[in-house]
Amino acid sequence: MAAVNSVSFSGLSQCSDRRLPIPSARSLASHFDGFRFRKSVFCHYSGVRTSSFSSRMVIHCMASGTDVTTVAETKANFLKAYKRPIPSIYNTVVQELIVQQHLMRYKKTYRYDPVFALGFVTVYDRLMEGYPSDEDRDAIFQAYINALNEDPEQYRIDAQKLEEWARSQTAASLVEFASREGEVESILKDIAERAGSKGNFSYSRFFAIGLFRLLELANASEPSILEKLCAALNVDKKGVDRDLDVYRNLLSKLVQAKELLKEYVDREKKKRDERAGSQTASEAITKCLGEYSMQTGL
Repeated sequence: MAAVNSVSFSGLSQCSDRRLPIPSARSLASHFDGFRFRKSVFCHYSGVRTSSFSSRMVIHCMASGTDVTTVAETKANFLKAYKRPIPSIYNTVVQELIVQQHLMRYKKTYRYDPVFALGFVTVYDRLMEGYPSDEDRDAIFQAYINALNEDPEQYRIDAQKLEEWARSQTAASLVEFASREGEVESILKDIAERAGSKGNFSYSRFFAIGLFRLLELANASEPSILEKLCAALNVDKKGVDRDLDVYRNLLSKLVQAKELLKEYVDREKKKRDERAGSQTASEAITKCLGEYSMQTGL
């Protein structure tokens, strides 16, 4: 489970050690309540798409009450799109997450945000690390985003674009985006303008995680850099710190649960192999005895 153990962020506290009680899928769901989004900060995505990455940031419309999809419909859409069983430790988190994101997605003021997309992709990929099948993991992602009537490919494209940009940045250039021109810089400027006006700005824990992912990729994980970036974006750093703490705590519990699951699967596999080996040996002995009896006329 090396991939699972890589989830901790540099510059932040590491996952809890193995001496802590291992949480069950049910306790993870209960803890996941802490990952809920605050009602006052949601925004509504218009569903309008343009060919320009940055222009999507400034085009939106409001949904009428008759357009709202119910939580049950969103969950049903997900289950229709992905019919295979999901291991309970993953399914518990996915089901809780899709309910929470549905409530955010259908707020009247929700607006798609590439930093938000980066945050969600980061959350999804790290929560689903170690999933038995890469193909199934990708299929679940597709079904999840489609169930919310959004574009999974756009999430991936925008997240990748921001990640590539962040890898080419330094701590200084990252926080000085306002003084430079560029596609991603324009996105960050738009966010800063909207956040500063206290108007149409979609803050959520996904957004906070997206910010931290930018810092992580730029090797700028010092707390002072996060503080400067929050100030440049007109975002409350206390809220970002709190949301990142919740996220780290969730990952810590999930890592422990995954390790327990792996130990259980390995133990059961060993038992099956031992039983199969014993059965094969017994069959071989029986066959040899039969052949011997035929040859000796017994």
